[in-house]
Amino acid sequence: QVQLVESGGGLVQAGGSLRLSCAASGRTFSTYGMGWFRQAPGKEREFVAAIRWNGESTYYTDSVKGRFTISRDHAKNTGYLQMNSLKAEDTAVYYCAAGLVRPWSDASAESSYNYWGRGTQVTVSS
Repeated sequence: QVQLVESGGGLVQAGGSLRLSCAASGRTFSTYGMGWFRQAPGKEREFVAAIRWNGESTYYTDSVKGRFTISRDHAKNTGYLQMNSLKAEDTAVYYCAAGLVRPWSDASAESSYNYWGRGTQVTVSS
């Protein structure tokens, strides 16, 4: 079992930055791929970014490429999402997720993830 807890959300002006954290419990987290998803008001949850269990590969949705960076620290059992140049359209509840993510080509699919956090709110004011 893996439990995930997100933190780091908040209110920020457009152009600003936030770093989200995803603290994991359970020894198996280091063997799982990790993803970040988000859900804006009135919209379906969408994929944001993913990272392989070993950190060797990352994958981003087009709208965040060059602005967001996903990373993980196995020693701390924590994943991160660094968000720069934030835009109003980035406003959403952000969720982290963990799973085997096999094949890697399915990293953007929610079905690739078995464990989910409860989310953290990110609000970007324009």
